[in-house]
Amino acid sequence: MENLVKAGIFGVCVGDALGVPVEFRSRDQLKRSPVTTMRAFGTHRQPIGTWSDDSSLMLCLADSLFKGYDLEDIALKFLQWYNAEIWTPHGRVFDIGIATSQAIRRISKGVSPTLCGGTSEFDNGNGSLMRILPLLFYIKDFPIKRRFDITKSVSSITHGHIRSVLACFIYLEFILEIFKGKDKWEAYKIMQETIKEFLDCNPICSQEEMDKFHRILELKVGEYDLAPLYTLEEEEISSSGYVLSSLEASLWCFLNSESYSEAVLKAVNLGEDTDTTGAITGGIAGIYYGFENIPEEWIDVLARKEDIENLCNKLETQLMK
Repeated sequence: MENLVKAGIFGVCVGDALGVPVEFRSRDQLKRSPVTTMRAFGTHRQPIGTWSDDSSLMLCLADSLFKGYDLEDIALKFLQWYNAEIWTPHGRVFDIGIATSQAIRRISKGVSPTLCGGTSEFDNGNGSLMRILPLLFYIKDFPIKRRFDITKSVSSITHGHIRSVLACFIYLEFILEIFKGKDKWEAYKIMQETIKEFLDCNPICSQEEMDKFHRILELKVGEYDLAPLYTLEEEEISSSGYVLSSLEASLWCFLNSESYSEAVLKAVNLGEDTDTTGAITGGIAGIYYGFENIPEEWIDVLARKEDIENLCNKLETQLMK
């Protein structure tokens, strides 16, 4: 499949833009008035096709990576976005998470990038997961330990707790198998086995922390074998801004759909953190189904689509040799 960079990056941006107008709406509200296509205005009073900080920070990461891997440069790009100098959809920042905002203030004070992200259990919003996808194109050919170490460093610019790091790592390892051409179910099974083996061989977190991911990795908790994530009912899936909920919701939406549009609409219509669930789901679904499966009418109204396409082409040229 061609244009995997373009498929993934546009996949994130389109999923994000679908969710922006209904961010913070409840699931019940969206059942009464579901999102079926791009909308204008809504929660943030933005024009149709507007993406949020999720895509902005993802594009900052991509913009840095095409020149090579440099944590200082990635952090600087985040700061430039925060100051509305780069990668805003319409020239100003209209949405930012608390943990990300605090981390960027630390960047502005000259703190080392890997020390800028919060490390307490309360610093586990989805702010690093939502932007991590372009890193896949840089780390795809590295050994797994190096993939983990780089993912940890890039996540830690804004989110340094091991739970956020592990969520990013699981997400990228799953997409890596899709990137290699695996069917979604085979990719999911390989990811589970890869992550469990890696955690067994590399004591990067406690068993208690690892158990937090039991629904994704199908781990036994205590004496109990619990139901796999993809078999759960919608009411058992949370769509809050908590990183583990976002990862679970996105995997659930992707595994229980058959097209890009079905996956991202399912994600957005879960409610609450709609833009981020849409973005994270959109990244997986974009790479799996291909750029040509993203509805053209959604791409046509996307803010700065030409700029995004140019960035995709530069990243493809540098990292997909």
